[in-house]
Amino acid sequence: MKLNNVIKRLSTVGRFLATTVFCVSAIAFVWQGAFFSNTAAMANPATNLIATADQVKDKTSEDAGRAKGFIEDTKDKVKETANKNAERVDQATDNGSILERKAKTDAKTIEKRADEDAARTKEAVDNTKNVIERTVDSIKDAFN
Repeated sequence: MKLNNVIKRLSTVGRFLATTVFCVSAIAFVWQGAFFSNTAAMANPATNLIATADQVKDKTSEDAGRAKGFIEDTKDKVKETANKNAERVDQATDNGSILERKAKTDAKTIEKRADEDAARTKEAVDNTKNVIERTVDSIKDAFN
């Protein structure tokens, strides 16, 4: 008889412990859910991100414009140098010599290549700017 009485008391203590663990875990889940359901109390990072995204796009456009200006200046300096070299050869040689003609054709070739290189570089700057702007837009859309 005493064995039955002990088992009965252990069963009661076990039920009490199980109920206590269940209640404590329910309180913990409700408590944690209350903190995460009120997102208005948290700082809203999307607003800051959108402002930063617009700033990035503006800065990208500004830097692309500067890069294009630098490319154009470089192209003009290359052309100017090629023409100066052709003029120096022209002054140093007799009229109509082979060296004079070669210098003039070289200057034209250099000018042509400078134009082509500048166009390719400007296109690469535009492509890079567009990629950055698309990336910023997609990140901005992901947070909206």
